[in-house]
Amino acid sequence: MVAPTVRTVLDIPALGLVLRAGRVAIDAPVRWVAVSELEDPTPYLDGGELLLTTGLRLGDDDWTGFVDRLSCAGVSAMGIGVGLTHDRVPAGLVAASDAVGLPLVEVPEPTPFMAVSRAISDLLAAAEYEAVTKTVEAQRDLTRAALAPEGAAAVVARLSLVLGADLVLLDPAGRLLHAAPREAAGWVDLIGPEVERMRQRGPRSSAAIEVANAHVVLQPLAPAGRVRGFLAVARTEHFATADLALVNVGVALVSLAMERSVGTDTARRELRSALLALLADGIPAERLPVAGVGWDELLAGPVRVLVADGLPADLLALVEHVEEADASEGWRGAALHDGRVVVLQPASALPKPPVPAPGTTTGAIAWGISDVVPVAALGDGLRQGRRALAAAGAGGVRAFGDLARDGLVGLVDEEAARGFADALLGPLESRVRGDLVASVRAWLAHHGQWDAAATTLGVHRHTLRYRMRRVEDLLERSLDDPDLRAELWVALAVRDRDATDALD
Repeated sequence: MVAPTVRTVLDIPALGLVLRAGRVAIDAPVRWVAVSELEDPTPYLDGGELLLTTGLRLGDDDWTGFVDRLSCAGVSAMGIGVGLTHDRVPAGLVAASDAVGLPLVEVPEPTPFMAVSRAISDLLAAAEYEAVTKTVEAQRDLTRAALAPEGAAAVVARLSLVLGADLVLLDPAGRLLHAAPREAAGWVDLIGPEVERMRQRGPRSSAAIEVANAHVVLQPLAPAGRVRGFLAVARTEHFATADLALVNVGVALVSLAMERSVGTDTARRELRSALLALLADGIPAERLPVAGVGWDELLAGPVRVLVADGLPADLLALVEHVEEADASEGWRGAALHDGRVVVLQPASALPKPPVPAPGTTTGAIAWGISDVVPVAALGDGLRQGRRALAAAGAGGVRAFGDLARDGLVGLVDEEAARGFADALLGPLESRVRGDLVASVRAWLAHHGQWDAAATTLGVHRHTLRYRMRRVEDLLERSLDDPDLRAELWVALAVRDRDATDALD
């Protein structure tokens, strides 16, 4: 997003703003508006603001220090309202602003600060909308380029123009395949050491480095778990979030183009992966060429997202199994995404993961299953599936909806949780202190109400108070600490889970 500048704000006729100093920096971007009457507002600033003030607490001797502090904080400009504290812009303020090159804007009395804030907010919203529109158009252009005969080279060239960056496409050994523009080939030697490190780390590696006063993003091209090359993007400006999203799209589409040579079936899988990445980024399905991949009916209604992880060869076998299966089995639309398999399933189907035929896989496949989500929120479904997968463990199956029902303990590794419970409750569990754990449990269950907890235990409340003081002494922490109460409750929940598992 290109933020409005001080010049842009000055050009709004309705505000009647007048530049009084710092003309050399009026093209500085304005990223927000701050209003303050503090003598030093800099602790509350992030940089890039237009700071508005009436100078209520500032006199003739204060302007130099005040302006210096604003300049050091990265403020884009200062606006001073006249007609209240000061009848006109103080000469000392003008001189101080010119000295550091900070634009100084006079806000006339009829113009409220709120009007300035609202105008800049409108400019920022318009710039953000324009950036989103350009991103969507760029993604569409990249998709078209990927389908062109020149494939990968066309995507690299188009992405270079869109980002205003140097791009180099390398083969798995780090050798140059394409460069855009042509002189970008000089980056190959500069990024060679980092590419070699990525080769050693495997297909899920990526890197963001600074080389030769430029920012460089490096991504492996590994759509099927096997590195088929690397894409490097370099430019002097920082990469915004939208830029990085385009880089990811470019990686997916370049990967698609490079996979064409391995056969029609493989290319079809990679197209699904690329389209899935676009759908997950929020691109509407009607804007994507899904007609040739068999998703038309699936993307007409809500879906469930299943995410699988396992050995790369097993994941490829899984994709083939889903693609060859009959639609009546309840799942279809498999694709590789971020090193995992994603299966799209109609909301009407039973939420169960596909199981490849015996002998076609060599290891266990773990699954995470999302809630039902609309196609427009496919990215949310993908995130839910990943979170459920993280809780599934090797070869396990977890549904996102079960995570909340399992409670906090269900999200923690069993051995780590058991060690935590043993360490916290151990001092309370010796033979002569056996009643302390039960006392803690009752006291927590009754939210610290002494009479109710004592009645549950069948003891006098003074006895319970004595026990709880012993707990504090043994743990060397106060039960007034909400963190300790929460930790004790989690430790007891772990013990309850282990006891239930033992009975099962």
